[in-house]
Amino acid sequence: MRRDVWRVDGTGADASAGRVVWSPAKSLWNTAMLTGALVLAPLTATPGAILLFAVLTYATLLLGHSVGMHRYLIHRTFDTQPWLARFLVYLGVLVGMAGPHGILRIHDTRDWAQRLPNCHDFFAHRRGLLVDALWQLHCRFAFERPPTLRIEADILADPWLRALERTWMLHQAVLAVPLYLLGGWAWVVWGIFVRVSVSVAGHWVVTYYCHNPGPGRWEVEGAGVQAANLPGWGFVTLGECWHNNHHAFPESARMGLEAHEVDPGYWVIERLQRSGLAWNVGLPRAEVRRKDIHPVEYIHGTTPIATHSIGESHGREAR
Repeated sequence: MRRDVWRVDGTGADASAGRVVWSPAKSLWNTAMLTGALVLAPLTATPGAILLFAVLTYATLLLGHSVGMHRYLIHRTFDTQPWLARFLVYLGVLVGMAGPHGILRIHDTRDWAQRLPNCHDFFAHRRGLLVDALWQLHCRFAFERPPTLRIEADILADPWLRALERTWMLHQAVLAVPLYLLGGWAWVVWGIFVRVSVSVAGHWVVTYYCHNPGPGRWEVEGAGVQAANLPGWGFVTLGECWHNNHHAFPESARMGLEAHEVDPGYWVIERLQRSGLAWNVGLPRAEVRRKDIHPVEYIHGTTPIATHSIGESHGREAR
């Protein structure tokens, strides 16, 4: 299934009317992880623990969040075997941001709001860095007239995803057991507290800067929030920094559309496809179906981007 079918029904809803309120569960979770990291990390730092943190953080964000949660579960940009899909989503749960249903709710509500002419600063990330950090990491938006989220029947019916949604926080404790057995408390601190804190904060930072004015090549018609690309950050952000491309082509598994746009998330999907573990891999739709977006002058030069190269030179177009 391609993401030309949207989950949010905004009939009668208002993306601007409402207020930011404290979210106890989110706030306490993020505060506990950050406190554990700040207090315990200096006391347990070893080369092995730091290496574990780096490898586990990158692997769970790449395979779990970018490929599993974002490109597969949220945008359905490729199909795969059920066992592999569940494994990738499980790695996404280990990132420590939310369960599978919660991720859908957070992402799609924000995406719906940003594509409207006007939305609250909570969704547009228009406030300063510290205010936005407080809002995104400790609060939620209480709508006066909320939209309706309709998650697909196959996702709601999946018992594994339902179980993960109920227990997503507990899986850090499950992971802590082998970490303790292999590396003691140092691995638990760096593999759980430090990793989750950095992953959640890092995701927010990328989201903040990708939704503020910056270099991009596409304008989404009618959208009050135009996403930005962040040149030079492809490897660190797993390809998620090409967010202007992503807003224009949410159906595409590939976010880095040009040769210089590094996209590790797509590299993984491409290798899964070559091995027969991924198929129906979405790429940017044909030009005749791009009436909702307009190419704009690329920020690094004076030459407009050649739209004909995108989606035609990288493989089969998304359906």
